[in-house]
Amino acid sequence: MVNIIDLKFQGFSEAIASFLIESGDGPVLVETGPHSTFQNLVAGVNSCGYQIEDVKHVLLSHIHFDHAGAAWALAQTGAKVYVHPLGAKHLLDPSRLYESAKRIYKDQMDILWGKLEPVKQDRLIQIPDQETLKIGGLNFKAHHTPGHAIHHIAWQLEDSLFTGDVAGVRVGNGPIVAPCPPPDIHIEHWKESIGKIRNMAISKLYLTHYGEFNDIDQHLSNLEFILDDWANWIKDKMKKGKGPEEATPEFQEYVASQLREEGLNENEIGRYEAANPAWMSVAGLMRYWNKLGGIGA
Repeated sequence: MVNIIDLKFQGFSEAIASFLIESGDGPVLVETGPHSTFQNLVAGVNSCGYQIEDVKHVLLSHIHFDHAGAAWALAQTGAKVYVHPLGAKHLLDPSRLYESAKRIYKDQMDILWGKLEPVKQDRLIQIPDQETLKIGGLNFKAHHTPGHAIHHIAWQLEDSLFTGDVAGVRVGNGPIVAPCPPPDIHIEHWKESIGKIRNMAISKLYLTHYGEFNDIDQHLSNLEFILDDWANWIKDKMKKGKGPEEATPEFQEYVASQLREEGLNENEIGRYEAANPAWMSVAGLMRYWNKLGGIGA
C-alpha cells in the first residue's frame, strides 16, 4: 500500500509529496521533501503508525531540495539513502549545491528549504540503472531517466512508478506542466525518458508534485506537448533578443493564462507556482538553448 504524505510546502496542500510504503523491513520512503517541511514529514509518518526512526530506507528520485533536502536528517535517524551515482557527491558534500542555490534564492533559502547537511558515506548507496532493490519482500527497480536532471531515477514497484519530476507536475484535476529548472534540462533526453516510461509495464504514476494518476498515455502525451510548447516559446523570445529579465514576467503570465484556460482559480495557480515556479523554467530553458547553440537556426 502506498501512503501519500502531503508535506504542505509553504502552506499549500498537494504541492510536494513523500510516499511511505510498508515493507517487512519497516516503512520505505520515496522522496523526503525539503528540510523546511521535515516536521510535516514526521507527522505524516506518525499518522501511518510509525516513528521517523522506523524508516530504514529512503529512495530519492534526484537531489533537488524539494525532493531530497531532508535526506540528511533521515540518514541521521538511521536510514540508508539510495541515490543516482551522479547525485551522490552532492549529498556527501552539499556545499556547492547550497551555494549555487543561495545565489538564486538569496535570503529565502532557510524559509523555502531549511537546513542542508552532509549525508555520511556509510548511509549513502549509489544505484546503477536497472538495479532492483529487495527491501522487506518488495522489489524496487531503478530506471535512470534524465531530462529534468542528469541524476534522475524513476522507481518502479510492481505496476507503480514513482516519477520524481520526469513525468511532470500535475495537481488535482489540473493540467500537466513541465518543471524545467537549470542546469540539466535537456528536451531530447527527457523525451527519451518518457519513451522508456511508455514501455514499462505500469498502470500508476506517483508524482512528487502531486499524487496518483492512471491515465498514463494521455498524461505523457500532454507532458510532451507542454515541453515543446514552453521550449519553443522561450526559443522564440531569445531569437527576438529578449533576456531573462524581460522574458520571465512574460512567461509567468503565459503559464498563468494557460492554467486559467484550464479553469484554475488564483489559489490553484498559486499551488502550481509553489510546486513548479515558472521563473525557474525560463532560466532552465534558456540555458538549454544556449548550450545547444541553436538560437537563430
